[in-house]
Amino acid sequence: MTVPIATMKSDDKQPETLAILVGGGPAPGINGVIASAAIEAIKCGLRVVGIRDGYRWLVEGDTGHVVELKIEEVSRIHFTGGSILRTSRTNPARDEASLGRVIDALTVLGVRYLICIGGDDTTYGAARIAERTRGRIGIVTVPKTIDNDLPLPENAATFGFETARAIGAGIIESLMEDARTTSRWYLTISMGRKSGSLALSMCKSAGATLAVIPEEFQDKKFDLALVVDTIVGAIIKRRTSGHDDGVAVIAEGIAERMDVGSLASAADSHADAYGHVHIADIPLGIVLRDQVRAALKQLGIDATVLAKDIGYELRCAKPVPFDVDYTRTLGYGAVRHLLSGGSGVLIAVAGGRVTPVSFEQLLDPNTGRIRVRTVDVSTESYQVARSYMIRLELPDFEEPALSRLAEHAKLSAAAFKARFLPSVRATTDGS
Repeated sequence: MTVPIATMKSDDKQPETLAILVGGGPAPGINGVIASAAIEAIKCGLRVVGIRDGYRWLVEGDTGHVVELKIEEVSRIHFTGGSILRTSRTNPARDEASLGRVIDALTVLGVRYLICIGGDDTTYGAARIAERTRGRIGIVTVPKTIDNDLPLPENAATFGFETARAIGAGIIESLMEDARTTSRWYLTISMGRKSGSLALSMCKSAGATLAVIPEEFQDKKFDLALVVDTIVGAIIKRRTSGHDDGVAVIAEGIAERMDVGSLASAADSHADAYGHVHIADIPLGIVLRDQVRAALKQLGIDATVLAKDIGYELRCAKPVPFDVDYTRTLGYGAVRHLLSGGSGVLIAVAGGRVTPVSFEQLLDPNTGRIRVRTVDVSTESYQVARSYMIRLELPDFEEPALSRLAEHAKLSAAAFKARFLPSVRATTDGS
């Protein structure tokens, strides 16, 4: 892609302005995008400003939270975690008045180009701004989320995911060693509101005992008991091989797929600016821990079960080299696409090439929102992960495995089958 090196306003000969903002939760590599985009834009003759706190101030019509970015200030930030511009979950498209104030504020700031770094919600807000400004403000988004839930070409990862997986897998490895040393089980809750990608990949990379992700379950809504029995069944199966320890990795997104009544504290949680339940307010690990403990006690099985959340410590981590490399290409590609006249797209990388994806392609026609990429449980990638897990499967309900498992659960073969077979049949592998 080639563009003119300088882009100047014809009337006053002042450089045009490119603004950068960050929306949603943090992810490793944000600063790499900021640095790469700012450096390339300045080299092409643009003035670059960073908008602090995402859309938070813009929706109020406040233009005072802006900082000019210079090459010397951003040239070494690409290997740091967090966001030098901070971030927020403010929804610019929550209503027409808010959207109008955002556009007015950008106009006052003289913004000709806007790069929005974020996930599905930030992309949706950018799509609405692009729709309203009709090219007057060139807008692109850069895909950021450790959840890995944006539908990118060639199933490419979102930036930040690889760092989160690497660090998360390291934490899980330590928990596995602790579990082995102290003869206990950890129920590890992983971030992933809509997709179980992070939970599954951390489990697979670390070799954890099992992962439980929402994509496994056939029905849109399911009861907490199915998850509890999946974990209890894994504990029993592992005990038949002489081991009383393990680590289960559970995607937090199962909370959104459950019947609200099956989560004791769900009613006390609040929704964010995009209408999502604050999963962090639901003590999923504690609820699961208590339910698993109760189920084991009922079966007369003595086991130590603890809950551990993994998530916030991943989001502002120092990016691994993959994400440093990746974000530099994304930031560069965002600027070059804008200066070539493009707008209204998400910047992706496919086959080593910058690949713009139009906002229209990303929208779900049924909801009007950005489509969410979930784990495809029909792929070999998932099947390999599942085959290495220790959890009940259909062959376990045939003899001689059935009687051996039932004996460890202090149940008859018939009672064991009646209790645990539904949790297996509820998953895609058990269909």
